[in-house]
Amino acid sequence: MIKDRKGYLFRDREISWLHFNERVLQEAENAETPLMERIKFLAIFSSNLDEFFRVRVAQIRKVQKINGKKSISEFQSSPDEILSEIQRIVVSLQDRFTSVYNNQIIPELGKRGIYLKEEFELTENELTVMKEHFRSNIISQIFPVLIDDLKAAPHLRDRSIYLAVRMFSSDGNVEPKHAILEVPTNIVSRFYILPKSGNDTHIILLENIIRAYLPSVFSIFDYDKFEAFVIKMTRDAEFTISQDEENYSVSLLDKIQKSLKQRSKGSPTRFVYDEKMPRYMLDLLIKKLELKNVNLIPGGRYHNFKDFMDFPKVGLKGDYFESLPPLPVKTFDKAKTMFDVISHEDILVHHPYQSFDYLIRLLRESAIDPNVVSIRITLYRVAKNSNVVNALINAIKNGKKVIVLMELQARFDEESNIYWTNQLQEAGAHVHFGKPGQKVHSKICQIQRKENGTIAKYAHLSTGNYNGVTARLYSDFALFTKDKNLTNEIDMLTDILFTNIRRTGFNHLLVAPEFMKKQFIDLIDKEIQFANQGKEASIIAKMNSLVDVDIIKKLYDASKAGVKIDLIVRGICCLVAGIGNLSENIRVISIIDRYLEHARIFVFHNGGKEKIYLASADWMTRNLSNRIECGFPIYSEKNKKIIKDILQIQLSDNCKARIMNGIDDSINYNPSYDIKIRAQYDTYSYLEKSYPF
Repeated sequence: MIKDRKGYLFRDREISWLHFNERVLQEAENAETPLMERIKFLAIFSSNLDEFFRVRVAQIRKVQKINGKKSISEFQSSPDEILSEIQRIVVSLQDRFTSVYNNQIIPELGKRGIYLKEEFELTENELTVMKEHFRSNIISQIFPVLIDDLKAAPHLRDRSIYLAVRMFSSDGNVEPKHAILEVPTNIVSRFYILPKSGNDTHIILLENIIRAYLPSVFSIFDYDKFEAFVIKMTRDAEFTISQDEENYSVSLLDKIQKSLKQRSKGSPTRFVYDEKMPRYMLDLLIKKLELKNVNLIPGGRYHNFKDFMDFPKVGLKGDYFESLPPLPVKTFDKAKTMFDVISHEDILVHHPYQSFDYLIRLLRESAIDPNVVSIRITLYRVAKNSNVVNALINAIKNGKKVIVLMELQARFDEESNIYWTNQLQEAGAHVHFGKPGQKVHSKICQIQRKENGTIAKYAHLSTGNYNGVTARLYSDFALFTKDKNLTNEIDMLTDILFTNIRRTGFNHLLVAPEFMKKQFIDLIDKEIQFANQGKEASIIAKMNSLVDVDIIKKLYDASKAGVKIDLIVRGICCLVAGIGNLSENIRVISIIDRYLEHARIFVFHNGGKEKIYLASADWMTRNLSNRIECGFPIYSEKNKKIIKDILQIQLSDNCKARIMNGIDDSINYNPSYDIKIRAQYDTYSYLEKSYPF
């Protein structure tokens, strides 16, 4: 943690993120988490860490080349210090990861008759059955490279695992050789279920199948002994898009397609290896792979644990989270058309507790409604099989004008977004790609409909992506509205998005990058004024990450003025809560559970005239200053009550909430209460019993 010259305290964002991932790991360590869900949390932890090294560590290394030992800013240490601390924490977390897998998960699977078998544990019958699988599906996908005589080893692809193989003869008459081969998990399933042994289920991983048949892979040599260790390289996943061409939209699509091909060739940022690998083999790989300045992370026998998200569906019913089917929005279900309902009142929907399919229904109705004229929508992360895009294409077929802002630079979703861009363009949609240098992160959809001789406007505004897959896993809010205060300002925002016209005068929407940050600071300043006048003043804010320095300073000022501040921050939090004379009036919690907490909610007491906003933006500099974002007010008293009630449930959580204070960023908050409050389950119960629609 660093103090600036005025005494403001800041936690390093990278270290804070690692503590967030530690909270994910805690869910895997927690014996009360269902067994198969513990495996998934290990997979999420692993996937998160991959992205961290691909993006954040890669960026720090770039700064390191320029700054070296010099502090990045008055709010961050030097790259050398940050990278050193990252290495220390990651090695420690990796040890815990390996321990929970080996000492908890594997024994618990065994109690249920589920065994992950090593290659040396196979029976003769299993070897016979597996041999056919190896011959038919695997050996043709294996292409080993001998590295002893190469000046440099072959390029190791990002997000792949490899076997580093040592082959030698028991009599020592032949000089040992070393090879690297890619485990073809992108072609062959990593999990193979062996023939049943009584009531037991035996599963073997692809790399262990290959280990069992290494003599066949290297049959041309006279070796009878083989050792193989899994290794993995993580590479810089960032690419730079130049913005100097006249036709930005056309060139951007082409540039991103070309850049995606280069992503796997980025500079190495992390090398993970089996800690049982002999030191001389590791030294050989370090030399051949040129890993001198790369984070070396020892681990267990298995890597790329993200694949365990697709672990076979085995085990008992109680080994999984209980089913929570989406709750109905009764007014929509009873209505002939959704337009009839939205015409009379704003409807708030909370995913995944309530279905994302209500948006699909609205788009489907719009596609065939003779009175609908046009649909405008922003798309950030599009699902692989997108019902949203299919509905838009159907609208085009029915003669509707469809205008889409497709964000091509949504990291790691570029390929999917490019695919759907082509599909939409072929169907006849007007597809735009936003402004140079600014990602469009707002989530808005507006439908224009002829009613009584005029054009009526209906809108859907969301805190989350228009992605039906993530909507089943991410906790978000969406608002269906016909409120002219909002729809007229959405017109102004779409002018910015689709025609690059600068607009001012947003009195209802919070719009980044031009206005949102100032709007938030003004709202915090009002709370400070009320506190200074001796009046009640409070802020409740929920988000994914809190990083922006100006917002943090303003929250510290509010705390010192006596404003009561409750923050729910899932991920990075650079603010330090609970410090006397600085942040003693600030409380921060983080909730990690079965759903990813993704909604952004901001509540300001405002002298008793409460203001509540939902938004697509976190309090991060990139969101507030570098992206086009949209925050929207909640005016309906019924909807305000829903949001406040759910926030209070979250703030009362004593099962899955962690208190983040000035001492430790990852304290479990799980005391023995007579009444346990688990926010996500209690939210489901609340909506089931109390939802007013």
